[in-house]
Amino acid sequence: MHAFHGTPLVRTSRPHPLRRFAGVAAASLFVLSLTGCQDGTGLKDGGEATASGPAEAATGGPATTAAPTTAPVSTAAPKSSAAPSAPSGAGERVLCSGSTTRVTAQPVSRPLNHMLITVKNTGSKTCDLTYHPVLRFDEMQWVPAARPETRPQAVVSLGPGESGYAGVLLSAADGSGEGGTTGHRLTIAFQGRTPLSDGGASATPDLPAAGVAYDSSLTVTYWQRSSADALGS
Repeated sequence: MHAFHGTPLVRTSRPHPLRRFAGVAAASLFVLSLTGCQDGTGLKDGGEATASGPAEAATGGPATTAAPTTAPVSTAAPKSSAAPSAPSGAGERVLCSGSTTRVTAQPVSRPLNHMLITVKNTGSKTCDLTYHPVLRFDEMQWVPAARPETRPQAVVSLGPGESGYAGVLLSAADGSGEGGTTGHRLTIAFQGRTPLSDGGASATPDLPAAGVAYDSSLTVTYWQRSSADALGS
């Protein structure tokens, strides 16, 4: 895990006003070119987990019968010491999406100018948060880059009831960002098993009534297992 605490954030260049989305995936994933995503991210994706079947039962040959003057040896075969079968569906994993999770987006006081995205698995199966969230405020015509130094060593998997996190830098603390504006609606798209592929339903978490201020410094972390990692604290 490489949290970005203490590491200067690389300021992205001001997005050109005519920059356009390359397309929109079938399930609302913004299929765009994002910084730091084209190398496959190096995440270790275990894919669908499989449950091991029961071990093979021990068997023995028929018991021999002793001389008539002795008690007969039991002919019952020994009981198997095999492990029980895994429950049906055990280990099955799916992609986390807006339809199987509850998503919130909340500005935080520390670090300055940051927002925390929380995704809670509300389904009955383990789900994977792949790569990083794809953010879009209102009708913005550019996509915030993901900070490569926050890339985890493996896919973040959430069991039922568990939560994953991502941190958002909204604006530069030194005021060096450009094009400052306020967003009133946020759409969060999920990625699939390959970068920028369709990850299913997007989410539109509520924002504060006054909206969320951001500028050209807007960037996001990869999905993390803890809020501390997401915020670099």
